[in-house]
Amino acid sequence: MSWTRAFVFSLLSILLLIAFSSVVKSSVVRDDSKPADARGARRQVFMAESDASNFFKRRSRRSPKYYAELQAEQRMKRAASERHREYNEEQRNEYENYVEEDRDEINERTREMNEQLREYHYDGLYPRFHWFH
Repeated sequence: MSWTRAFVFSLLSILLLIAFSSVVKSSVVRDDSKPADARGARRQVFMAESDASNFFKRRSRRSPKYYAELQAEQRMKRAASERHREYNEEQRNEYENYVEEDRDEINERTREMNEQLREYHYDGLYPRFHWFH
C-alpha cells in the first residue's frame, strides 16, 4: 500500500512542477502576426451593413427566382428523377430475372417428377408417346 501512495505523491508533485514551471507559460498559442492597430482587425472581422444584409440572402423571400436558378433546380430534379428511374428499372430487371430463373427451376423439377412418376407407374401396356402430347 505504501508504494502506491509514493507513486501517486510523485505523480502529483511532477504535475505541480510542470504546471508552475517557467517552461510552460500558458496553454494559449502565441500569435506573432498581430495587426498594427485595432481598426485593421475590426475591418477584417466585420463587414459593411449593406454587404452583411446581402451576404446570405441575395433576394427577399417574396421576390421571384431568377431564371438561371429555376433552370438549375429543374436540372437537379430531372437528374434525381432519372437516377431514381434507373435504379427502379435495375431493381425490376433483377427481380424479373430472379423470377424467371425460379420459374424455370420449378418447371424443371415438376417435369422431372412427372417423368419419374410415369416411369414408375408404366406397366408396358400403353405406348409411351401418348404421355408426351
